Amino acid sequence: MKKVLTAALSALLAVSMAACGSSTPASETEGESGNTETTDTVETDGKIGVILVGDENEGYTAAHIEGIKKAAEDLGISSDKIMWKYMIEENQACADAAEDLVDQGATLVISNSYGHQTYMQQVAADHEDVTFISMTGDTAANSGLANFKNAFNQTYQSRYVSGIVGGMKLAELIENGEVSPEKTPDAYTADGDVKIGYVGAFPYAEVVSGFTAFYLGVKAIVPNVHMIVEYTSSWADQVAEGTTAEKLIADGCVIISQHADTTGAPSAIQAANESGKPVYSVGYNVSMLEVAPKAALTSASNDWSVYYNYAFTQWLAGKAMDIAVDWSEGYETGAVNVTKLGDSCAAGTDAKVAEVEAAIKDGSLNVFDVSTFTVNGAELTEKDGCDLDFDGTADIFPVKDGVFYESDTKDGFRSAPYFSFIIDGIDSNSNN
Repeated sequence: MKKVLTAALSALLAVSMAACGSSTPASETEGESGNTETTDTVETDGKIGVILVGDENEGYTAAHIEGIKKAAEDLGISSDKIMWKYMIEENQACADAAEDLVDQGATLVISNSYGHQTYMQQVAADHEDVTFISMTGDTAANSGLANFKNAFNQTYQSRYVSGIVGGMKLAELIENGEVSPEKTPDAYTADGDVKIGYVGAFPYAEVVSGFTAFYLGVKAIVPNVHMIVEYTSSWADQVAEGTTAEKLIADGCVIISQHADTTGAPSAIQAANESGKPVYSVGYNVSMLEVAPKAALTSASNDWSVYYNYAFTQWLAGKAMDIAVDWSEGYETGAVNVTKLGDSCAAGTDAKVAEVEAAIKDGSLNVFDVSTFTVNGAELTEKDGCDLDFDGTADIFPVKDGVFYESDTKDGFRSAPYFSFIIDGIDSNSNN
């Protein structure tokens, strides 16, 4: 599936966007939902409350809004059954918003940001008859609360595919001589590897997992690549993302991706591209073609309606408490995808994307095949575990049969990413 960005949203994303979840005072809008309502609506008690860290002007939140509205329309849930809270910061404002939604009759409350989780769990403990879902969270399984849930798409899969797209372009640039040690010496390390870059928000496992998957996708096409990761310390900061991208461009990076929610990086890359630099963007959440028509190749994205359709179906059946404690799905169910390929993509990219997506779906390609990377010169083994609670000891051991199984809820692991190894070939400034 490919994510479709409406013209209105494209226009909104094309302008500067204020950082979400910062010191901006929280604003609330309630009782709003999709513009289109199904002809046949279902009758149900209770309401759905939605707490959002941003609004429709910010790509990540826009994707959640679209997913919720689509699932509601598919299932015949009327607009008056959904209450919205926009621009809710990751502090006590989240708890207050959740309490207010419960007071207004919500029996299912959803938040979309990791930083909301502590407050959602707090309110869930006080309302055992209401189900709370903290999207992208990681504490539900250990919370002891039957009414507290986590969910996260297997976005690392679409990150890998977006890396394939970037790798195809990089290979083309090298082949046609636009990138070479003679013409673009800054694009090479002292060891002769081609530089690519990544604008990350925070050095969390979610970001590390994503940029590692992206790097492995590029590396599958161009083996001699080195990636530089720079963090902005914000999920959505237009200015910081732009200046960070500019730094990576100055360092010689040819392909630059992001785990950040605004158009700051693609806009900076477009400007550099127009000035004659061979540099291209791989975005996140939504298509960046509106702001970077020449530089944007594609974006790793999610179709959140897949999860919301599942959760709302349970809620409509009176089984909200039975929603999975940890839910995670990917290409197999259409929960992840890459957006429309830009005109600057290399010839044959669409066919290669289809090939790789099919291999991920049928299980013949595993993104974190441990034979394709090393950590400090060695492959990961079944003895290499992940410390989920940061107490200094490994809690889970996800390597089996030569594969690191990320977001493996089938084996009882959590849905949120836990791959946090910095692999060889990646320079992360959090480790400097």
